Amino acid sequence: MTYHISESLLDLATIRQIIDQKQHLALSTESRKKITDCYDYLHQKIQGSEAAFYGINTGFGSLCDIKIEKDKLEQLQTNLVRSHACGMGDEVPTEVVQIMLLLKIRNLSLGHSGTSLALIERLIDLYNAGAYPVIYQLGSLGASGDLSPLAHLSLPLIGEGEVYYKNQKIKTAELLAQQGWEPIKLQAKEGLALLNGTQFSTAYGVWSLLQTQQLSEQADSIAAMSIDGFACLLTPFDERLHLVRPHPGQLQTAARIRTLLQGSELAAAPKETVQDPYAFRCIPQVHGASKDTIDYAKRVVEIEINSVTDNPNIFADSDAILSGGNFHAQPIALALDFLAIALAELGSISERRVYQLISGKRGLPPFLTPHSGLHSGLMITQYTAASIVSQNKQLCSPASVDSIVSCNGQEDHVSMAANAATKLYRVTQNVQRLLAIEIIAAGQALSLRKLSEEASSSSFVEQLLVAFRKYVPILDEDRLLQEDLHQAVLFLQETDVFES
Repeated sequence: MTYHISESLLDLATIRQIIDQKQHLALSTESRKKITDCYDYLHQKIQGSEAAFYGINTGFGSLCDIKIEKDKLEQLQTNLVRSHACGMGDEVPTEVVQIMLLLKIRNLSLGHSGTSLALIERLIDLYNAGAYPVIYQLGSLGASGDLSPLAHLSLPLIGEGEVYYKNQKIKTAELLAQQGWEPIKLQAKEGLALLNGTQFSTAYGVWSLLQTQQLSEQADSIAAMSIDGFACLLTPFDERLHLVRPHPGQLQTAARIRTLLQGSELAAAPKETVQDPYAFRCIPQVHGASKDTIDYAKRVVEIEINSVTDNPNIFADSDAILSGGNFHAQPIALALDFLAIALAELGSISERRVYQLISGKRGLPPFLTPHSGLHSGLMITQYTAASIVSQNKQLCSPASVDSIVSCNGQEDHVSMAANAATKLYRVTQNVQRLLAIEIIAAGQALSLRKLSEEASSSSFVEQLLVAFRKYVPILDEDRLLQEDLHQAVLFLQETDVFES
């Protein structure tokens, strides 16, 4: 199956489909024409003019006033890629590199970058072969684009650097020999077009949003199990409450909880309590606000996916080469910082529900073990959750409020979007871990309550519990819980019961 890159907008749902179905990429006829027309215009312009065009026949950054001779333009672009490939730190996960490749191909295919068809097709060759460049997390300021990460992404084009291919890290030269490819000789503007852009930060945003949409659904479903496990009232989810404060996410969450718990005998049973703790009562407000933030971040990221983010931009139809700042990642930096905060709140309120569930209240035994004292039950799972929540708080300190002057003052305000992106990646993973802990506690509480009250939850929650028990059995006595935690994470990653 092949996805043809065209002028049609690329959205998150399509990216998920491309990745899940392992589709190959190809350029549409219209994209090929736009790329070729832009390339031809640029080279005619260079040959027919002595004017200086930034990064095309000049130096880069604060060296922009140095004119480069025509016979050295290829060396100029190659030097740029080599000199900027100075990343450090952990390697970027291959699932993010795959998205980076896809986004860079999309970016260059819009026909305002002046790259050759051969260069973009080599990027497509790398993607289709599953050869993912080795890239490092540290090195981008998110201003002149994600320079260092994108330089590492580009090294294989000139036959340098390393790639992951068939689950092995190999030298690019070895890959080229296996595939029968020759290194690309970069032409005017091509190195700059490759390095300018926000594809590193945006790829992390895409990956996190693809996870986040699932995590948001899982948070609601697990919360529904916790509600019945803790014998909560359904009053806080009454539609009338939310129509008088109609934030979209709040309305959506309340409606979903009502649906998930429809027909629950436990929910319908008389309750002695007048009000529940905020972690249960305010689920619509907290989960809903996160949903609204996810929607905002999704809009920003989808705009960025379909934008030209290198510099300068070439407009062949109007005979213009314009130098600007489309590579500045401030929109992405702000959105990813905001998304990390919204996700962290899903994890924070989840940990609070765990704390309430194990506290020995409402007829549940302390730490959800039938033999409290001799057994510690789920006592320390809450400690683990608390440590993760604390780390998320530290990670949610916004990167976008920082800026460090670089390049001799030429780049005097930067977005730090790359740091926002890599922090978000960690927060996303942490929230999945927190939900895994909650479903262990919620499942244990619900199992114990069903036994004591001889009543059942809704059909959805019962189905969810049955599916979960195939991964994590009920806790009758103390055992090694690390394996339970691992299995709970696998359950969240593998099951489709949340889509019911």
